[in-house]
Amino acid sequence: MNNEEMYNYFDASILDYKEGSSRFREKLPELTQGYFDFTEACFQEGAMNQKQKQLTALGISIYAQDEYCIMYHTKGAAEHGATEEEIMETVAISAALGGGAAFSQGVTLVMDTFDYYKNVKH
Repeated sequence: MNNEEMYNYFDASILDYKEGSSRFREKLPELTQGYFDFTEACFQEGAMNQKQKQLTALGISIYAQDEYCIMYHTKGAAEHGATEEEIMETVAISAALGGGAAFSQGVTLVMDTFDYYKNVKH
């Protein structure tokens, strides 16, 4: 994948999620806002810092095979200073529990997303 294709894929995928969320917000505003408030609270700095929380969410996303969340939380981990080694260890933990499907998502989608977003200015 060249840089232009990666830009179109990763950023367009995250935009798709945001657009879908807006559609739900229009029709189900209380439910959608409640979900957003809850998830925002979950990712606030606490006993775990935001990088740790993004890596945890990434591991769960890989295990669940949720490509949108894989991209979103890989981006979040990169934005909060995760290293390549931390990303790889997260993939490894997910693969230990999720087998080949988790490993294949990790060595492809996760690493491609990380490589793209690690160099994006935050």
